[in-house]
Amino acid sequence: MIDVDYCKAVAVVRLDRGVINALNLEVVQELAEILERVRVMPKVQALILSSTNEKFFSIGFDIPQLFELPKEDFRKFYKAFNQACMALYTLPKPTIACITGHAIAGGCILALCCDYRVIGAGRKLMGLNEIKLGVPAPYVADCILQSIVGTREAREVVELGEFYEAEVLLKKGLVDEVVPQAVVMARAREKAELLSLMPPEAYRRIKENRIEEVEARIRARWEERQQDFIEMWYSEEARKQLREAMERF
Repeated sequence: MIDVDYCKAVAVVRLDRGVINALNLEVVQELAEILERVRVMPKVQALILSSTNEKFFSIGFDIPQLFELPKEDFRKFYKAFNQACMALYTLPKPTIACITGHAIAGGCILALCCDYRVIGAGRKLMGLNEIKLGVPAPYVADCILQSIVGTREAREVVELGEFYEAEVLLKKGLVDEVVPQAVVMARAREKAELLSLMPPEAYRRIKENRIEEVEARIRARWEERQQDFIEMWYSEEARKQLREAMERF
């Protein structure tokens, strides 16, 4: 469900679960395994996260599959998802999200966990719509988003649950670059290859300095916030909203 290839010192990791790249336990576990391999591979000095298609980077959680799970099985998925997000966010190497299609909810979160985000021009939507499903944005995403765009912009993104097009995303600071769709991967590779040439230990320390406060904030309430989300996922309001979402899935 994930395609990986290596070019020079860059690992290109593409989500490949159908067109929408819906996230389930198997996908996030496979992603976590790939991230661990990349972390310890000395020849790989940068990572690009993308999709094998131009329609969706990822639609986010596989709601039809996850909705039916008993609470303990959903807990296993949700914890695995958060662990994969933190593995991506704290990877001691440069990471670039190459957003070729819509990055929705969990897909948006994976993009936010990267160091840089390059998106194709046109109607490529990205956003966190969890509130419209009756749950909060995952704590990992909320903390990282605030560190990227500031509290005021983050408040609007998570409280309104809207999807934004590329130019608005750039203005808000959710992405770093908007480039023509035909060259979005080429631009991501260019950025990754440039960063891969930086002294790795110096880069690791610089990244550590940038993310350490956010990571500490997340870790401090790790179990509590995950449990909050799980309980809300099974609330009456969320069940209602999720059922409606499944009809549009």
